[in-house]
Formats: sequence, C-alpha cells, structure tokens
Amino acid sequence: MEEPLILKNDHPVATASVEEDGLQQKSRNESLWMVYLSTFVAVCGSYVFGCCVGFSSPTQDAIREDLSLSLAEAMRLSSTFCAAGWIAIYFAQGVVALDIGRLATGYGMGVFSYVVPVFISEIAPKNLRGALATLNQVMICGGASVSFIIGTFLTWRALALTGLIPCGILLIGLFLIPESPRWLAKRGRQKEFEVALQKLRGKDADIVEEAAEIKEYIETLDRLPKVKLLDLFNKRYLRSVIIGVGLMVAQQFGGINGVCFYVSNIFKSAGFSPSVGTITYAILQVVVTLLITQVIDRAGRKPLLLVSGSGLVLACLITGLSFYLKVNELALNYVPAMAVTGILLYIGSFSAGMGAVPWVIMSEIFPINIKGAAGALATLVNWFGAWAVSYTYNFLMSWSSYGTFLVYAAINALAIVFVIKVVPETKGRTLEQIQAAING
Repeated sequence: MEEPLILKNDHPVATASVEEDGLQQKSRNESLWMVYLSTFVAVCGSYVFGCCVGFSSPTQDAIREDLSLSLAEAMRLSSTFCAAGWIAIYFAQGVVALDIGRLATGYGMGVFSYVVPVFISEIAPKNLRGALATLNQVMICGGASVSFIIGTFLTWRALALTGLIPCGILLIGLFLIPESPRWLAKRGRQKEFEVALQKLRGKDADIVEEAAEIKEYIETLDRLPKVKLLDLFNKRYLRSVIIGVGLMVAQQFGGINGVCFYVSNIFKSAGFSPSVGTITYAILQVVVTLLITQVIDRAGRKPLLLVSGSGLVLACLITGLSFYLKVNELALNYVPAMAVTGILLYIGSFSAGMGAVPWVIMSEIFPINIKGAAGALATLVNWFGAWAVSYTYNFLMSWSSYGTFLVYAAINALAIVFVIKVVPETKGRTLEQIQAAING
C-alpha cells in the first residue's frame, strides 16, 4: 500500500512537525522584533545626523541675513562639522552662540556616524545585516530630506527645534534594547552576552553555535597584543584599513557634501526653482535608499558600489556640461533641464550604493580588537573629506563651475577602479568569516 503524498493533520508525526515548525516561526518572529526595535532606536541617531546635514541647505541664506554673516563665515560654520546644536541655534543671537551650537552636536554626529552602523552589524543576523545596516543611511537621508522640505516653510530657528524629537526617542529607546552581544563577550561579561544574544535571536532560538563562534573568535583576538593606532598599518590589519579608509575617501571626495549643502544654490545657478529642485532631490534620496535595503543582501555590496560609481561619473559629466553650456551661452534653453537631470541622477546614484554601502562594509571588516582605532581613523578620514569638499566647493565653483564637476567625475572614476581591485564581497557571511578572510 502506498503512503499518502501529504500527511493529514491528525497523523501524530505530521502534528508534531507542524507544531515544531510553528514554534520555530514564532521564535523567528520574536527575534526579529527585538532586532528591528534595536535597529530603530540606533538609527534615530542617524536621523539626528541627517537633520544636522539637511539644516544647512534651506537655511544658509536666512542665517547669513539674520546674523549678518559673510559668505566665508557661513561656509565655515556649515562645513566644519556639518552639525547643529539645536537649542543653542534656536537661541543664537550672533556668530559665537551659533558656532558653539554647530560644534556641540557636530561631535555627536561624529560618534553616530561610526557607532550606529557598527552596533547594527553586531546585533543583526547575517541574512539581514546588510538591509538593517543600510537603514542607517535611510535615516540620514530621511533626516536630511525632512529638513530640506520643511526648511522651505519654517524659520531656521524653528527648524532647529525639530531636531530635538529624534534625540528624545533615542535616549528613551536605549533603556529598552540589549547591548551588543559581541561587545559584552569582548568585555568578558559572559552571562550578559548570552542573555543579550538570546533576546535578539528569540527565547526559543538555538544560539549555541553562534555564541561558540563569537567566543572562539574573540578568544583568538584576546591572545593578540593590544592594538595602538600605528599598529593598524601592520601587515595583519593593513588590508582592512585600506578598504575602510579607501571607501570613505571615495564616498566623500566624489563631491557629495558640496552638492548636498549647496543644492539650492546649484538649482538657482542653473535657472531652476530651488524649492522644487530641493524637494525633488530630498524625496528621490529617501526612495532610492529604501529600495537599496531590499536588494543589498541579495545583489551584494560590490555590484551596488559599481553601479553607483558609474552613475556618479555620468551625473557629474551631465552637470558639468550644463554649466559649460551656460558659461559659453550655448543651448541655454536646455541648461536647466540638464542641470536638474545631472543633480537628480547624482543623488540617485549616490543613494544607490556609495552613500550606504561604505558604512556597511566598514562595520563588517574590522576585527573587534581594532574596531575602535580603525573605526576612528575611517570616520576621521570621512569627516575630513566632508569638511574639505564642502569648504572648497564654492571656491571651486568660482574657479570653474563645469571644471568642478569634471574633477568630481574623475574622482568617482578612480573610485570604481578601487572597488574592482580592492573591495571584497561580504554578503551572506558572518563577521568572523569576513574578518578572518581579509586579515587572515
């Protein structure tokens, strides 16, 4: 007699199997809730970051007029740390108070820019790590975009107060989520490590294998001498440092902060409505970054970087051509459309890979014993690049508007070569596997 192809639910084996599957699915769902909650709380810091960045573009003219700042002073404030101390800014009556406010949360932005993606990478399961880490960039874009949009309607002082909301959510949320299990293991807090990992994976999840892998890797690292900044350039760690720092150079020196902080002026210079252009720019940035969270763990990190870099080169060439035509009074009817196309293609391409993926890869490649020093170095390079590009942007535009974008196009082309030759693919692998392969 043949066995039935599908067992009925009243069969004891089938019933047990269904119940077991149900428990596993329930456990997975519970684990995802804690991972998602922890990620949400963490990326509130990213939203604060974005609010700080987005504050500059719609408000720079109003700030200059209200506080009687010169162009150089306004540019120095906007570009040094790209941040805002919201309360200090709200009550500012002159340059000093505004400077202190910008500097204060600029420090916070520097911390958020590194800590958030690393925290997410350390709590997320490997099949979700890329998507959840990309939410860091989604929230940066979200904060910037909201500031871009509402900044066209609010006064600059009122806009500063809106930055307090995500700060409050972050402070409260930190009391509700577990610490990074890998950090706890590194500190020797074994019981807390197991509790945190179990909470993140679900109360019925089997964490034995993952916990053993983490502990074994950390024990190996603990046997190594304590790393100092100069030790990062030893052969053992040099490749991961080159990858992390190189990606930050590629991300920043391709021109993103010049475009981001002065997007209103770019549209105005091209003869297009700054308000319409800025709002379109902001919406596109968020939409594309959200789409990337859906594909980064399937398509991989490296293909996204290559597609993004290619789009950035093309966008810079189109924008540069539009300014060349304007300067030489050629085909003036097409200049606004070309400039808008170039800028929107630029931000769409940046959001498609070069915006989020360097932070994702950086959070994956550094072994835990060098994460502090290596992460600080990469973040320092990133912020130096942000300062250098945003500070020099207006000077470059004064030198040559189309030449500026040709320079950015050349840098983005070099970034493509760097990604092809140096950057590894990290999707679908645990942090321990990635780091052992790179630094082995």
